[in-house]
This record gives sequence, C-alpha cells and structure tokens, in this order.
Amino acid sequence: MPNLFHDLKSSLVVSLVALPLCLGIALASGAPLASGLLAGIIGGVITGFISNSNISVSGPAAGLTVIILAQIENFGLTQFFQIVTLAGLFQVFFSFVKGGRIGDIFPNSVIHGMLAAIGLTLIIKQLPLALGTDFTNFKISFSHILISSISLITITAWDKFNFRYNYLSFIPSALLAVAISICLNLGLNLFSPEDLVSIPDNLFTNISLTLPSFYNFNFPMILGALTIAIVASLESLLCIDAADKIDPEKRTTNKNQELIAQGIGNTLCGLIGALPVTAVIVRTTANIGAGAKTKWSSIIHGLWLLLFISLGTSVLNKVPLATLAVILLIVGFRLNRPSLYRTIYKKGFDQFFVFCVTIIAILSTDLLYGIFIGLLVSLILEARFFKNKVLFQKEGLIKQLTFKGRTPYLSRLKVYDVFTHLEDEEKLLIESCEDMHPDVLELILELKARFPERIELSGNKTVKTDS
Repeated sequence: MPNLFHDLKSSLVVSLVALPLCLGIALASGAPLASGLLAGIIGGVITGFISNSNISVSGPAAGLTVIILAQIENFGLTQFFQIVTLAGLFQVFFSFVKGGRIGDIFPNSVIHGMLAAIGLTLIIKQLPLALGTDFTNFKISFSHILISSISLITITAWDKFNFRYNYLSFIPSALLAVAISICLNLGLNLFSPEDLVSIPDNLFTNISLTLPSFYNFNFPMILGALTIAIVASLESLLCIDAADKIDPEKRTTNKNQELIAQGIGNTLCGLIGALPVTAVIVRTTANIGAGAKTKWSSIIHGLWLLLFISLGTSVLNKVPLATLAVILLIVGFRLNRPSLYRTIYKKGFDQFFVFCVTIIAILSTDLLYGIFIGLLVSLILEARFFKNKVLFQKEGLIKQLTFKGRTPYLSRLKVYDVFTHLEDEEKLLIESCEDMHPDVLELILELKARFPERIELSGNKTVKTDS
C-alpha cells in the first residue's frame, strides 16, 4: 500500500479533530456523550469502508443537533435510536431510487439558509453553557467565563498562527483548547463533576444490539426518521460535492453509493445507541489538508477513536463542558460569517429573500418544515421562468446546450445530466445568456474549472450573476 504512510498520518490528525467534536455535538444534541464517540467510530470505520469517496470523513454532524435535541425531548432516547435506525433504512431506499441528486432539488439559497439557521441555533443553545447561566437568574459563573475566554482565544489564535506559518498545523486548535482547559481545571479546581464530561468506563460492555419494534412506530416517529434521512443525506451530498471540488486528484464520488454507505452506517448507529452520522466538511477538509490519499484514512481515524476510548475515559472526563460549548459556538459563527450574507445578497434580492425566509422558517418551526418552506418560496419566485427551455442538439462530437432567456435553477439538472453522459471524445458547448440563474452559472463554471478540455462556453462573455 504505497499510500499507507500518508493515510496513517492524516487519520491521526482527523481523529484529533473529531474527538472534541464528537463530544461537543453529543452535548448540543442532549444525548449521552458516549453516543457521539460511537457515531465517530461507526462513521469512520463502517461508513468509510462502504463509501466510494476517497477523502470524505463521516461522523456526528452539527447540522443534525437541532433535530436530535427536539426528537430526544419528544420521544426519549430509546425511541429516538429506533428513529435513527429507520432513517438509515430510508437513506438506503433513497440510493435505490437514484436519490444521489436530491441536493439539486433544493436551490443553493435554501441550503445556505439551512446551514445558517443551524449555526444560529448552535449559538443560542451553547451560549448559556459557555457563560454558566440559564439567563433566568442572570448569574454568570466566573469559572465558565474564564475557561470559555481562554478556549476562544486559544482556538482563534492557533488557527491564525497555523494559517500564517503552518508549522504545527497537525495539532488541531480545538484539541489544544481542550488540553489547556483540562490543565487549568486540574490546577485550579474550577469545576464540579456535573460541569465536566461524563463518559462511563464500561462504555463498550454496555452496548447491546437492540432491534427496533417497527409495529410501534407512529406517524410522528416516521416523520422524524424521514427528517433525519433527508437532512443527513443533504449534508452528506453537499460535503461530497465540496470534497470532490478540492480533491487534488479530481476524483468523482458515486453519490448513490454514498447514500448506501450513510444509510448502513445510520442503521447501525440506531441499533447500538449512537448519534446519526453524515459526511462532515470539517473532518474532510482536515483529512485533505493532512495529505490523505485513500479512504483508508477515514477508516483508520475511526480505529484511532476506538483506541483512545479503549485506553480509558479518565482523561476525557476531565474536559470542561464550557470548552465544548465554545467549540460549537465557533462552528455556529463560521456558518454565519458576514461574508456569507454579503455573497448571497450580491446574487440578487430574490436569492437573499429566499435565504432569509429559510432561516426564519427554520427558527420558527423546525428544520424539515423550514427547508420546504424555503423551497416553496423559491419555486413560486421561479415559476415565471418555467416556460423558458434549455435547447439541446448534437453535431458530431459536440453536444450543445443553448439557454434562451432566464431559466429556473432546476436547469442545472439538465446541464449535469448532459455532461455526465459525454462519451470519451465528446465535448459540451454551452451557449449562455446574459440573465442566468446563479445556481446554474455556478455549476457551469465549476465544471469548466475542473474539466476545461471537455466544456466550451460561448455567447455572452460576461454572464451576470445577479437575478
């Protein structure tokens, strides 16, 4: 295995990134912390083995915390894990009906709105824990403020240092913050046990395979499973898209195979009491940056997590919960960078409107209803363009797509379908129009950048991105 050294090195880096995230996401989800660790192991070993992706890494995702928290409150842990099992089976079904393109049903403005709403929810939920208050008595804990401030400074300063110098980038900032907070807590005795991570020493001996009683499922549970399946699939497919774009070897992942991998992984997660998993961009980016070559990096990262827990949980149980809250606050902020709002606004007022509607709808209702409200608003705004068609013709080895006027964002399905069915010698000529939907233009430019020899653009040289 000529790539083993690279994969072994990157797997260790990713496991160190994943460890605090597994704990933090479990904390934000209102689930046992052990469930987050088990999800990290399954996402790495099981999902990683089945996946067709060479560089993506799966595990518990911040994007599902809102759903998980609500469902645990509504159904309890036992029924929640049964819901996760059913969600995994739904994902396998999605793969059989060629659901790998499910992400293209939703416009980018809705997807970005979903991620921003998730980030805002993380901020709202984790800020009281970071400050040591519930905002009802307005009492703030000095210990929490101290650890949270030091953790925040550590993470931001370390990330800036590594961005500039890159000498010690193999040490993740979140892990460094955790290590410092442990030392401070041990030295100053800042926290009582209820403010620290609590993972049972007999974690693996308590695992038991529990088959769900599907005849007990009611409609709210089925809807909950469908919610997890849709959102987890969207997150995974978005991550796969991003991973393929930054893969140094420009490999392409089979998305239907990815849905099978995620579905089997989540089915197993539900059976043994782990959080649901998705492909995660934070771990994936760390994996690529550390030099991963094949999917063995993801698999071995799961084995590293297994080893860390097997050696004992005494160190993990010294981690202040406030530090994990800060890690999640930073994740929430990164999902809501001001630059994101500016970028969406520059794409046109209608795109920004759908983006904002999606955020408000998710915060007012829940994740599934919110994204479908955003989708409905987008379709209403796009309805006037449905009559405009994309013309297709073929001459010899040239396939041509001609855009006659503004077409809706769903036109990108036609572009992608024609491109993926090009024969070895064929090229795709795209005749663009001045007024093109930003999502369609983004896909065309992405394909042109990745496969310049296979795509030619003609027509207006300065295609507008404004709607």
